Amino acid sequence: MPNPPHQHPAIVLSVVSHGHRDMVQRLLEDLARLGEDGVSRVVLTLNQPEAPLQAPPGGWPFVLEIRHNPAPLGFSANHNAALAGASEPFVCIVNPDVMLSRDNPFPALIEAARRPGVGLAYPTQVDGTGAVQDSEREVPTPWSLLLRYAVRRRETRAEWVNGAMWMLPAEAWRGIGGLNPAYFMYCEDVDLCLRLRLAGFTLARADATVEHAGQRASHRRMRHALWHIRSLLQLWTSAVFWRSRPLLRRLPAAALTMTKQ
Repeated sequence: MPNPPHQHPAIVLSVVSHGHRDMVQRLLEDLARLGEDGVSRVVLTLNQPEAPLQAPPGGWPFVLEIRHNPAPLGFSANHNAALAGASEPFVCIVNPDVMLSRDNPFPALIEAARRPGVGLAYPTQVDGTGAVQDSEREVPTPWSLLLRYAVRRRETRAEWVNGAMWMLPAEAWRGIGGLNPAYFMYCEDVDLCLRLRLAGFTLARADATVEHAGQRASHRRMRHALWHIRSLLQLWTSAVFWRSRPLLRRLPAAALTMTKQ
């Protein structure tokens, strides 16, 4: 049965906080302002103890489920657990540093995710000045990383998109088994996008924009840099990486990006 006019299908949103209480508060307040035009359920995973959130006077206009981890888990494991058994037709993953104060991205994300063959829809990401961020990238290889950072070559292919904000049909999410928990941090987004492509899905850039702070911890902290290197090595030795190479080479530039018609 089609949805009534102006009513969006149910969306479950997963967000993980690792000491990001203030960011999560702001994100939930942004979601609350959207009311029925936003999400129906939010699963908040606390990776460490945090101060309680401040609910609005009338309460949150969505179901808020808070999960407390006895020990910190990785990005993939947290979102897989939060979205396990989801009955909503769409699942959404959002980083706590995403801000939704510009526009309501959900109608456009749903529209894009409903297109035949689409396995993941995502918005354009901008920083605080409105400059577009490089959220769409080529699959990282030793050669592409050398060109990216040594000679500052501009990437021309959108082969994966970072996991700051994703909208997936629940069937696609379940069909590929969610995120790969073998990736503790970094490259889990590359792996998921490649597995979607190998399963015959496309990625769709929706006609929506969100603000994303983009912390880039691996550029500043040695521990995160080491995690990033370990994940890259894991990606490069994976069957998913090598199986996807012939597929991606057959696609024209930016073939994985679908804009609104």
